[in-house]
Amino acid sequence: MLRQFSKALPRHGSRLSGRVPSRAMATEAAPPEAGLSDPTAYCRDLVRKRDYESYLIGSFYPRHIQGAFFALRAFYVELASVQDTVSNSMIGKMRMQFWRDAIKGIADGRPPRHPIALALYDAQQRANLPSYHLRRIIDARDAELHAPTHLTLESLTAHAESTSSTFLYLLLSLLNLSSSSTLSHAASHLGVAQGIHVLLRALPYHASKGRMVIPAEITARHGVRQEDVFRRGGDADGISDAVFEFATVANDNLLTAREMVKESGGDGGKVPQVAMPAFLYGIPTRDYLGRLEAVNFDAFEPSLQLRDWKLPWRIWRGYYKRDF
Repeated sequence: MLRQFSKALPRHGSRLSGRVPSRAMATEAAPPEAGLSDPTAYCRDLVRKRDYESYLIGSFYPRHIQGAFFALRAFYVELASVQDTVSNSMIGKMRMQFWRDAIKGIADGRPPRHPIALALYDAQQRANLPSYHLRRIIDARDAELHAPTHLTLESLTAHAESTSSTFLYLLLSLLNLSSSSTLSHAASHLGVAQGIHVLLRALPYHASKGRMVIPAEITARHGVRQEDVFRRGGDADGISDAVFEFATVANDNLLTAREMVKESGGDGGKVPQVAMPAFLYGIPTRDYLGRLEAVNFDAFEPSLQLRDWKLPWRIWRGYYKRDF
């Protein structure tokens, strides 16, 4: 009998596998010194190389704050990549402390000579970007250095809220929309959905590094043995069932975010046009979950690692239809 997403479409047969998230698909960027002459261009190029979906989304921001968007995303990508670019957690903690000091320096008008920090300083001059959101992301990535896996779904959800959701709060601040409780609550759910989407897409990468990104309470429920996943990938017993359950959580959060916007009653149930750039992140998430479903929730299917050539068009359509 075919399984179903909790609030979505029936599952049907075939297979697919997740593309590596920003930190796992890192392409070598130019050394920071090379970006000091034009920090905004450095950040834009970093996002283009490491986070193509965000690069596409960036073009839908008003021109006067596009640089600020790329600064924020480059900051996010930089922190997310620390775990996979340091040889031990102590070096990682030193990197995190550098960014804590950088955020304090930016707030004090003394940004360090690092292109991302300089671009963030410029972004702060253009919009009210709460420093506590930036620090929250740093603290969450710091904690991840010591506990890269989660025992419970509750723990993983809290981490997604501290990273993906908090980044969306920054985008709402950038768009001068942080006072909207409806949009903030919708962004919270969208961030959780996006966080799970990124983890599922990167499951093959993390498994190759001996890490299981699906919470232990879910894998245990389906009799998944981590060692089997590391050795056999999508052929491991129970893994597709665990992926299905994990994907259902993402799908439920995505639909909840959409329903919250519609039930707000304003603007015909559509996302306000001014807020749409922040909610464009729901489109790659919806796209990936649909592709995963189409391959029968086999997150190791190689075709899932390929870019969806229709994604740029879907993002464009979503922006103008004001729907994610």
